[in-house]
Amino acid sequence: MSEAKIIDGKQIAASVRADVAAEVARLQREHGLKPGLAVVLVGEDPASKVYVANKAKQTVEVGMNSWEHRLPAETSEADVLALVDKLNNDPACHGILVQLPLPKHINSEKVLNSINPDKDVDGFHPVNVGRLWVGERALVPCTPTGSVILAKSVLPSLSGLDAVVIGRSNIVGKPVAALLLRENCSVTIVHSRTKNIEDVVKRADLVVAAVGIPEMVKGSWIKPGAIIIDVGINRVPSENGKTKLVGDVAYGECAKVAGAITPVPGGVGPMTIACLLRNAAQAAAMIAGVKSAFA
Repeated sequence: MSEAKIIDGKQIAASVRADVAAEVARLQREHGLKPGLAVVLVGEDPASKVYVANKAKQTVEVGMNSWEHRLPAETSEADVLALVDKLNNDPACHGILVQLPLPKHINSEKVLNSINPDKDVDGFHPVNVGRLWVGERALVPCTPTGSVILAKSVLPSLSGLDAVVIGRSNIVGKPVAALLLRENCSVTIVHSRTKNIEDVVKRADLVVAAVGIPEMVKGSWIKPGAIIIDVGINRVPSENGKTKLVGDVAYGECAKVAGAITPVPGGVGPMTIACLLRNAAQAAAMIAGVKSAFA
């Protein structure tokens, strides 16, 4: 049996960013509308600082306005909420992202729920969650959106597929299940309490693994020819005493069975910022009441 096709997340993310740049140019040309994205970073978390810098760079590259609000770790919850309120009422700002994790003295749920749902480019607000599940126009979490785009790069129509989502988080598992239902898949969510989990996964034409357990999914779990989207990013010890990144899927053995598979790194990861930019462009169009290329 031949090795699975490797789904190139970097290449597909570049294509998404190109689509976003074209949409931003169209919105400016046809409607005089320049989308703007504001990112709020509280504290000095090193990984968050890198993410925010990458987001800002890519926002500018696609032609959007970009604002960074960097606040010290001791900033009060009230001051963060006041900043979000200011951005909610700024007509030039169409997307608001509050970088997580927030310092422990700040209630993350309270802050995220204070964002105007129409500017909630992370797609975490309960209003957007509800819109997604009832089939209305919604801003959808970025990683699930990217995961479905990657699956459709292999098979443009997912209609009728038996899809299994491993993991039930609000950030990935649940929203990706909702998106796959929209694509007319038959969807099963499995998790830590699922009995005979490998037997359920074995029947899937499409597997989305987002459980946070390194290399949990084995080759023996995979239906020959299945599409595997590995959302997991786990740092584990490597042979030379350093560490390496692995997914939730045992890549080497699963690649011998699957039809197509995302690598880690270089699969789902690059899609997240690309889909954030996509959401910001969509939000700008929705707020202005004009047609969006993405909804």
